[in-house]
Amino acid sequence: MNLTVGMVELLLLVAAVIAIAAKRLRIPYSVGLVVAGIAISLWPRAAGIGLSHQLLFSVLLPPLVFEGALDIHWQELKKDLSVILVLATLGVFLSACVTGVGMHYVARWEWSSAVLFSVLIAATDPVSVIATFKEANKKGRLRLLIEAESLFNDGTAAAFFAIALAFVLDRAMRPLGMARLVVATIGGGVLCGAIVALLLLLLAGRTDDHLVEITLTTLAAYGSFLLAEHFGFSGVLATLIAGLIVGNFGKRGVLSEKGREAVASFWEYAAFVANSLVFLLMGLTGTRYNFLQLWPVALAGIALVLAGRAAATYLTLPLFSRSPARVSARYQHVLFWGGMRGALALALALSLPPEVPRRGEIVVVTFAVVAFSVFVQGLTILPMLRRLD
Repeated sequence: MNLTVGMVELLLLVAAVIAIAAKRLRIPYSVGLVVAGIAISLWPRAAGIGLSHQLLFSVLLPPLVFEGALDIHWQELKKDLSVILVLATLGVFLSACVTGVGMHYVARWEWSSAVLFSVLIAATDPVSVIATFKEANKKGRLRLLIEAESLFNDGTAAAFFAIALAFVLDRAMRPLGMARLVVATIGGGVLCGAIVALLLLLLAGRTDDHLVEITLTTLAAYGSFLLAEHFGFSGVLATLIAGLIVGNFGKRGVLSEKGREAVASFWEYAAFVANSLVFLLMGLTGTRYNFLQLWPVALAGIALVLAGRAAATYLTLPLFSRSPARVSARYQHVLFWGGMRGALALALALSLPPEVPRRGEIVVVTFAVVAFSVFVQGLTILPMLRRLD
């Protein structure tokens, strides 16, 4: 990649212009950014620029996850924690099963390719979901459910993806080894996030300098992510836990009053920059793949991903129909259609090693599903929210 400082400045200028235009035209900001990215890809000097697994995971994803977790209040989260955990575990499993079986029998993919694709595409993407609901200025239980689910189910999907990839590359793995991998990936991520966040909050409590406090929260976001990834755990889950701890304990007096305001403003801007670059680079990268050659498989993939999301939503949420955590039918419809896929699925697809069967097809179909999420679901979710009141 040739992503120089000058190119980053140009992309940020484009993002600022798109933000102004999108508000006036009343279209989702993310859609405008992807279109702008497609247009920039026609520029010869942009030939070596695109979205990569390393750029997304090491630079852009931590601030997006951390900023999203900062706004989640524990008192509100624990009321719906059971719903969120069911969606993030059983829901992800059901979604992957429906998509994987469909890709095997409909697209005629080998089981290994079908399983890998179904797992990497099963989790809703926190980048796309949080961006859309912020644009809608929607608050309350619905926003908490869909944002928290998108953050939590990424951790479980990462664990399933690690298992599926390990099984494809080493079919000798036994069930006990798979169970250990799940526990290590999820438990290790939670532990890394908690340790890093608590240690840095301990330091933050010894100063009232808001610049130092911002620096320590930055270390919490990236440090928790990189530490977890170093040991093979879920970096996204680690950053999520770190964000929850910093957001909730910071508001209880650990951070100074000026520090809390400065931290909130800093992370809001950091998320804007990261979000803008993700969607612009998504448009830039997508133009390099030939969708016409695989359009029947791409259409099948889109339909099966939607079917999997429907199973994850409409088969799990009725379990709470007679409990205080009951989710109304209107909320279920929004959770189904708002389960968008984005850069996270692309990063996992691009991280597949060359020896994986049908790797090229998996990447192309993943881009097709993400494009459908951005343009179709992204353009219709806000009218849907208004229609369902």
